Amino acid sequence: MKAVVYHEPYSVKVEDVPDARIEDPNDVVIRITTTAICGSDLHMYEGRTGAEPGIVFGHENMGVVEEVGPGVARIRKGDRVVLPFNVGCGFCKNCLAGKTGFCLTVNQGFAGGAYGYVSMGPYRGGQAEYLRVPFADFNCLTLPAGEQHEDDFALLADIFPTGYHATELAGVSPGETVCVFGAGPVGLMAAYSALLRGASRVFVVDRQPDRLALAERIGAIPIDYSKGDAAQQIKDQTGGEGTDKGIDAVGYQATVQEGEEQPAIVLNTLIETVRATGALGVVGLYVPADPGGPSESAKHGELLVKMGRFFEKGLRMGTGQANVKQYNRQLRDMIIAGRATPSFVVSHRLPLAEAPEAYDHFDKRDPGWTKVLLKPDLVPA
Repeated sequence: MKAVVYHEPYSVKVEDVPDARIEDPNDVVIRITTTAICGSDLHMYEGRTGAEPGIVFGHENMGVVEEVGPGVARIRKGDRVVLPFNVGCGFCKNCLAGKTGFCLTVNQGFAGGAYGYVSMGPYRGGQAEYLRVPFADFNCLTLPAGEQHEDDFALLADIFPTGYHATELAGVSPGETVCVFGAGPVGLMAAYSALLRGASRVFVVDRQPDRLALAERIGAIPIDYSKGDAAQQIKDQTGGEGTDKGIDAVGYQATVQEGEEQPAIVLNTLIETVRATGALGVVGLYVPADPGGPSESAKHGELLVKMGRFFEKGLRMGTGQANVKQYNRQLRDMIIAGRATPSFVVSHRLPLAEAPEAYDHFDKRDPGWTKVLLKPDLVPA
């Protein structure tokens, strides 16, 4: 089968790999109908993780069940499903508590597993024609048959639940003000989720005009940090107080206007932007090791965060990857009911064969490249 394979920094190729197959009784194999390129994939693509050549990328996956293992009780051949990017067992201490992003079973010696991601277990990614799904009864979220809401449902694998998770970590309540740093797909989903939860005003901080325009389109207030200190711009619009809640949707590869990386700049700016006794939700990726870090400490995941200011203001912070299964069923039902349409972030729908070019454009943040969906059934133009 064809799949997107990592070779070296800034180089992925679509090539033949062994077919996905049933390996355990509780597996299914799905035919991928839509898979997505994620900002997290770019960390591997750029060589900023320990990813080895040969890894098949792709943790945002949906499709139709083609094969069913003998131990699967609920899922049937022909079912249309979307998969949380977290691989969970469903029965460990963390999964039973709903913390499926930190499963203790699926990745020996590590809390958490995922498809096609470095250090997240032996699970091949779904930027491919087919995908093996372990613990299928637990991991598959079934969808209405057909093709309706395909692009919306694809976002249930990661970015919509992750954006919602950010608002949950921050404890966003109706009527509150919220700032979201980063207008990439996850940041836009966090802003959208804050509005769905009843936030009165949501400020979205970025410097890319096309992404800020998308934020404004959904009712958020765009803040261009290239035009002045973001914290001050927001305080000027909140009576000098700052926002009730703040969200980091950027992570450790944050840059200032001149392109210089400052891994802690978003966290430190959030500490200044959020009012005393407010809360932060951090879903932007931070890693324990970054080979390309701008300093020796950053290379070891050690960042200079203004802890004294954080303490002084009595702030709280929640971090970590989303436990997708906590949210995906409810978010699916909001899509079906017409209450949510997250596909407004989708900018491109491309054949799998065009993945290398898509990675290049997405990594360069080329204007108009917001969220890329790969569809193996599409024929290249």
